Amino acid sequence: MDFIFDIVPENESFKESKKDILKFLKAIGVDTRFISYTSSKIYINNLRFSKFSRTKEKTFKKHYPNIEVLRSSLFQKICSKSSKVLANHIKPKQKILLPNKDDSINNLLFIIMEPYTRKYGVELSFDKNEKGIDLIAYNLILDEEVNHIFSEIFTGKGIDFNRKDKKGIYPFINIPRDWINSFLEFENLKTIKNKNDSDDVAESFMEFLSNVVPQFKDNVLKSEEFIEENLKIK
Repeated sequence: MDFIFDIVPENESFKESKKDILKFLKAIGVDTRFISYTSSKIYINNLRFSKFSRTKEKTFKKHYPNIEVLRSSLFQKICSKSSKVLANHIKPKQKILLPNKDDSINNLLFIIMEPYTRKYGVELSFDKNEKGIDLIAYNLILDEEVNHIFSEIFTGKGIDFNRKDKKGIYPFINIPRDWINSFLEFENLKTIKNKNDSDDVAESFMEFLSNVVPQFKDNVLKSEEFIEENLKIK
């Protein structure tokens, strides 16, 4: 049935604005809740749910030849992992503060969050002084969180569950650095390295575990979440 989307309604006028491009995508049968929009590129977050077939892409390119459509399985994996976090923390119509897009990972964070303006009707802001901010998005990744956990354990203090911002959301907290860096390299963007506050002992221990138990980071994060939930119950 994809062939019917080769026909664009003749009474419709589509221009170069974001509103018109998204309107055009809807007209050809694309679910824009599962794509990320930028002025130069459309990122497919979920190929099946977006219904953005090759036939529809050809139709889209006829009208918008300068906008690239990215079909990256890695990007879709990143979106899938982050959605599991965001779905549990975002409510409709909330205003979310994002870090300025002056860093490659912050740019990726915006791309990941952009569809939620349609999924949940949220408003994205870059103004720290703007009133009515409900949530603050942070670019904390899985490797950094596990480093923090091990560091706190090794110092004998135990896990600090108050370390994270109560108003914070962490879309990348279950996504490893190598996934993010692979995508950033593909996009010709600067990759991310260990932060200055990373604990060297914890980092060495993580390198050791990586050779023995490759999936240990996910397990550590799940253990932290389990302990925190049980402490809340008590």
